[in-house]
Parts: sequence; structure tokens; C-alpha cells
Amino acid sequence: MVTYSLKQCPDGSWCVCRLGFSLFSDLRLGAAIKLAREVARDEHTRSGRSVCVEMPGTDASIRLAQYARPAAVLEQAA
Repeated sequence: MVTYSLKQCPDGSWCVCRLGFSLFSDLRLGAAIKLAREVARDEHTRSGRSVCVEMPGTDASIRLAQYARPAAVLEQAA
């Protein structure tokens, strides 16, 4: 599964990351969530891979979106 994550910067802004690299930065939280969901949905549509968006929580990551492969595709892959 491909994961896009939101991370808060020291100045209070947010960035959208993938594999630990910042793709977009200096965003407000709402804009970062919206952009991360759009990018994840686009990648899922283009590639067919399972993609999710997460942000840090107090105890664990909070999943904000998940785009999974259809069940029929999963059964064929097995």
C-alpha cells in the first residue's frame, strides 16, 4: 500500500509527504488534507494500487482516506 502522510512543520504549517520526502509544503491543515486526498485518489485511479492518507495522532496515525483495489482484482491476484 502506498501511503501519503501529513506532517506538521516547526512553524505550524503542514506538508504532504510520500516515502519520507515532502511533496508539498507550507500548507494550512485543511488544504494539506484536501491536496493529499486528491493526490492519493489520482494515484489510485492511474495505477490501481491501494493508497491511503494518514496524519499523526496522539497515540497512533489517523487514516484520513483509503483507496483500495476492488475485491475482484484482489481475488484474481491471489
